[in-house]
Amino acid sequence: MGIVSALVRSSFLVNAVYAESGREYGVTPQQGQLLCVLMARPHGMSELGAMLRLAKSSLTGLVDRTERNGLVQREPDPLDTRAVRVALTARGERVAGEFYDETCRRIEELPACLSPAERDLLAGLLGRVVLDNEVPVVFQEPDEGARAAQSH
Repeated sequence: MGIVSALVRSSFLVNAVYAESGREYGVTPQQGQLLCVLMARPHGMSELGAMLRLAKSSLTGLVDRTERNGLVQREPDPLDTRAVRVALTARGERVAGEFYDETCRRIEELPACLSPAERDLLAGLLGRVVLDNEVPVVFQEPDEGARAAQSH
């Protein structure tokens, strides 16, 4: 299998994991991504748009739907009175944590056929691709997620 096919098909595999986890927690894959991003801290709308690579109208709709579900809330930005930040609600923190844990568990199982050394090699190579392409931190390492949840 070539690199293009392998990367595209692996992205479909990870998206399927988001969809499976999302069904269990009553969120769409995009809502799950939003919750995972917000686990670390509240973010402004423009920052979220850049991180999730969504147009302003798409992001507004995503935040509106997630807010109607009681998982996020808009709050004033203390540094800019014209702007708002999006933050998890108490229910959102609980759902985000559970969704995150289940998604990590499922993704961890995907490369089960690889040896520990092969898993490390794969992580290193994919990590380089992600860093070289300046992909924002939209999903924390599992130990970072635990620390972020404890600090709330």
